[in-house]
Amino acid sequence: MKIGILGCGATGSVFASYLRMGGADDIWLIDLNKAHMDAVRDHGMTMTDHNGVHHLTGFRTAYSAQEVGPCDIFIILVKSTATIAAMTSAACCITDKTAVISLQNGLGNDLDLAKFVSEAQIGCGCGRIGTVLTAPAQCDSRPAQGITNMYLGPVYGGGIAAEGCKYIVDCFAKGGLNPEYLDDVRPALWKKAASNSGFNTVCGVLGLTMKQVYEDENALAMVKQILKEASDCAKALGIADDLYTGLVSDIPKTVASYGDYYPSLAQDMLIYKRQTEVNTLSGAISRFGKIAGVATPTCDVLSQAVRAVQANYDKRYKDQG
Repeated sequence: MKIGILGCGATGSVFASYLRMGGADDIWLIDLNKAHMDAVRDHGMTMTDHNGVHHLTGFRTAYSAQEVGPCDIFIILVKSTATIAAMTSAACCITDKTAVISLQNGLGNDLDLAKFVSEAQIGCGCGRIGTVLTAPAQCDSRPAQGITNMYLGPVYGGGIAAEGCKYIVDCFAKGGLNPEYLDDVRPALWKKAASNSGFNTVCGVLGLTMKQVYEDENALAMVKQILKEASDCAKALGIADDLYTGLVSDIPKTVASYGDYYPSLAQDMLIYKRQTEVNTLSGAISRFGKIAGVATPTCDVLSQAVRAVQANYDKRYKDQG
C-alpha cells in the first residue's frame, strides 16, 4: 500500500520508521522541514529505541502533498490547529478509497476530517510513545514497555478505515511496537486525551514538569478534576462507563515514565511561545461536556487560562534580573 504521512517531525519520523521495519515499502514523508526531508532522502532515517539503533532507507520525501499523488493510506500528524489547512492542501492525495487516519493528539480531530472525506474513510489512533527528533534524519523512540503502546481503529465503523488501520497495526507489530486494532477506537482515544489533558494543561498553566505537578497536592487535585470531567463526559456520550478509575491508577506509572518532562502543550507555552492544542485537549472536554450536558468547570477555566496566555506571550511579565 502507498502510505503518505503528512507532518514528519519527531512522531511522524518514528512512526514511519516502525512502518518501514514492519514491511511497508511505499512510504512518502511530507514535511516543510527541508533539511530533515533532504537528509532522509539522501541518507535514510536513523531511529534509536530500546532495541538499539536502526538505519532505514527507501523512504520518499516531499515538501508538500502536491508532490505525492493519490495514496491508499494517508496519515495526519500535523498539529491539530493546522488540520483544516493541511487537509485542504492534501486533496490530491486522497480519493474516495483512501483511509485517512489521524494520529494526532486529543479529541475532535475526526470532526475536522469529516469535512473532507466520508465517515467510512476516517480512522484514528493514539499511543504511549515518547518521541524526539534529535537532528535531521535522526529520531529517538521511547515506547511504553510491557503494555499496549498503540491503539488504532475506525471512528465510525467504516470498512475503508478498518482496512487501513489493520494494515498499520500489522506493520507496527512486525516493526517492534505492541499495537492493538479496535473496532471502536473511541474509548482508547478518550482515555489518552483525558490523561494528556490533565497533565498538559496543568503543567502549562503552572510551568511545572509532570513530576512537580504530581508532588504538589493542589496541582495534582486539578489533574484529577480534569480526569473526572472527561470520564463523566465519556459516560454521558455512551463511549465508556468509567474511565476515571483507570486513569487515576495510571498516574504513578505515567509519572515514573515521563515525570521529568514538560508535556507538549507545556513546551508550546513555556519554551516555544506558540499556539497550543488546547482545543483538542481540555478545551475539547469542555466542548463535549456542553454537548452531553455535563459540567466541566476545571476544563473550562484552565482552557481559558491557556488561551489567554497564548494570546499574550509578548505582553507577559519578564524577569529582568
